[in-house]
Amino acid sequence: MSTTPVAAHPSIVGYALFIVINATQIWGGVFPFLPKDFQTDEVTLTFYLAQTAAFCAAFAASTLGSYYFPFQARRMLVTLSAGMVFAGSASIIAAMYIPAFTLVFVLAGGVALGVGTAGLFMLWQRYFSSVEPAHGNFRLMAGTALASLCYFALYLIPIALTAFLIPVVILPICALCLSLSVREMDFDQPMFEDVPREHPHVYLQLIRDSRASALCVAALAFASGLARGVAIINPQISDVVNFASMGGMLLAAAILLVLWFTSAVRFGLRTVFRAAYPVVFSGLALFPFLQKIGLSLFAGLTYMAFSLIVLIMMMQCAQTSRDRGTNPVFVYGFFGTIAYAAQGIGFLLGWFVHDIQILGIGQTALLTIVAGYVLGMALFASTGALIGSKDENAPRHADQIEFIAPPFARLRKAHEEDQAACAARSCESCVRNRPAVGAAHRTEGGIERTDENAMQPAPPRGRRGEARFENTGHVITDRLSKQCLVLREERGLSSRETEVMELIARGKSMASIAEELFISENTVRTHCKHIYSKLDIHSRQELGELVSAVRL
Repeated sequence: MSTTPVAAHPSIVGYALFIVINATQIWGGVFPFLPKDFQTDEVTLTFYLAQTAAFCAAFAASTLGSYYFPFQARRMLVTLSAGMVFAGSASIIAAMYIPAFTLVFVLAGGVALGVGTAGLFMLWQRYFSSVEPAHGNFRLMAGTALASLCYFALYLIPIALTAFLIPVVILPICALCLSLSVREMDFDQPMFEDVPREHPHVYLQLIRDSRASALCVAALAFASGLARGVAIINPQISDVVNFASMGGMLLAAAILLVLWFTSAVRFGLRTVFRAAYPVVFSGLALFPFLQKIGLSLFAGLTYMAFSLIVLIMMMQCAQTSRDRGTNPVFVYGFFGTIAYAAQGIGFLLGWFVHDIQILGIGQTALLTIVAGYVLGMALFASTGALIGSKDENAPRHADQIEFIAPPFARLRKAHEEDQAACAARSCESCVRNRPAVGAAHRTEGGIERTDENAMQPAPPRGRRGEARFENTGHVITDRLSKQCLVLREERGLSSRETEVMELIARGKSMASIAEELFISENTVRTHCKHIYSKLDIHSRQELGELVSAVRL
């Protein structure tokens, strides 16, 4: 594995091509690149229902399978999933040339594509969860950005070639890149060795902590399903949604990459949903007044938001698996089952209300009311008032995605802090020439006195104090907590590693740490190994000495 997160890697190309394949299937397999006269209402509705049901069922089966048969779930085959996708695409193409069995091929193609794409999703999720956060997040974001460019490039190729290009050329390259990526996976990690039935309380707590986030994803999925149901009746809307979806992915990936390169931030699905809600809801409120263009804007905006949340969902699920040592297929399958079930329900409702009025309310207004209500309830749930624990300071709460600033960014930040500190204190010559007056440990003019004959600059207010850590999400209880947070910033530790480090410094045993954080002891040991490596130490005693030596 490359030691540089920004290095080129086969997974970037492979994931980009997978997103392209999946994007062409969201709207009917390779339908965007097949003749419009083939896409009758009967054909498209049959395919969507079959594909959606199979896709959602595959996610649910993966979740249950990873819990009851964890070692069998880890042996998912790239060839099998890619073969299912190829068979599905081939069935859709065959449906054009054998009119007598069109619906049979379409039905078979929908099922095969649903199961195959779900399998590939699980394989990619498992891979990104297995690598270091810096590598995994960068490759995921870079692959998403590249996917949008590749998708738009398909429109430059004649439709007659594109339909065959996807299963014959793009899919094999994707499978090859995935196979190369899987070979570097370390299966000795706790997330792969974990046996869920040995500690079900860990997975139960995971579900409890993830409910609100899953509902946020489900709300946007439901709204996108409404758009999907409308789009099968209005082909022109399908084109708008395709471009909006991929454009939204490109924009989201670009913004996240900028943050990843320049800032140290932490966020999660609930945070992103609350930030996107005002924009989405404001747009929904305007759609009923825009007449025909309202449906296109409704579909485009909701799918753009859903594309963003799907990317964040994948990153957060990977972070959860690393932090908790839980099976990556379980956590992603849990989110995916809820999200795509909600999308299927939204699809059926969007198709049902086509060109009808209920109590005098037209289609656009009705979709806006329903989507607005569901999004509002999800916003309520995201605050923790509807479900979930009310203790927002608990360390087990909703797992966060962390962008730990690259080394050059941390050095720049330290340099800026040093400059601010210099500006806040008197010049060095004045400090040396100032007469010593007063008792020990008194501070005057930014100078801290340790005795009558020795003086040194006092750290600026908040430089190492609470103001500096107010947005870290870590609970500051005493001096030791602040010292651990200083080490976190200086050595690039994650939030979970900081929690474990503090508990170790307080003398807690591996068993008690596992019980307090709702993770397995094997996961605690793995975090401990990462902490020691980043701090360049080898024992608890050295950790205690290092933490105690940190000046605030």
